[in-house]
Amino acid sequence: MPLVSIITPSWNVEGLIEETIRSVQSQTFADWELLIADDCSTDNTPGIIADIGERDPRVKLIRQAKNGGPALARQASIDAAQGRYLAFLDSDDLWLPEKLERQLAFAKEKRAALSYTAFRRINETNTVTGRLIEVPASLSYGQLLKNTAIATLTAMVDREISGPIAMKNEGYDDFCLWLSILERGHTAYGLNEDLARYRVRGSSVSSRPVRSAKWVWQIYRNVEQLSLIRSAWCFAHWGARAWLKRREF
Repeated sequence: MPLVSIITPSWNVEGLIEETIRSVQSQTFADWELLIADDCSTDNTPGIIADIGERDPRVKLIRQAKNGGPALARQASIDAAQGRYLAFLDSDDLWLPEKLERQLAFAKEKRAALSYTAFRRINETNTVTGRLIEVPASLSYGQLLKNTAIATLTAMVDREISGPIAMKNEGYDDFCLWLSILERGHTAYGLNEDLARYRVRGSSVSSRPVRSAKWVWQIYRNVEQLSLIRSAWCFAHWGARAWLKRREF
């Protein structure tokens, strides 16, 4: 069985998915499987994935029966995952070649249930559009409630330490997952190295700040069931950090 299972949802990314896959295939650490759950794309995304998978059996296509959004697609990949470690990568983002190798060594050293790294932002033509987004050395549950530091493409979970992993069908399903892990008493650890490229597109699920803010508020109130006062306190901090991060971009 592979040591690392890479969790990737896809939908209508025929112009980008091959480059994302190539960034995984270029990793200096090779003991992985890439599980791409296609969410009923209407373009040739699944055909491209299947074609690459025929030549590299580590790349595996999972076809969703109906379009259900990224949370359900991620869960389909998680359900099929064989690795101890789960690494998350969206279908339009990229990893630098040493990402897995460096983060695995870091996660083992820290005995981290959840780890994350720094990254840079790129546009649709791969142009870097901002400076390095650095990350805090560690985050507790309470700190993460007020923070935007864990970008999905940088996250890695050690399932032997974290306990059960399940996505919630929420707008920020990844944020919900990180919170569920840390709420058990774990600490997340940040590797402040430039190892990933986060692509921002106008059609990205999280590209609209107002909608993102609504999702976070709903998570505070409906998922984490925080009081109104604590929700407002956390939201004020989250919003300030989100604004600063966008300025850094």
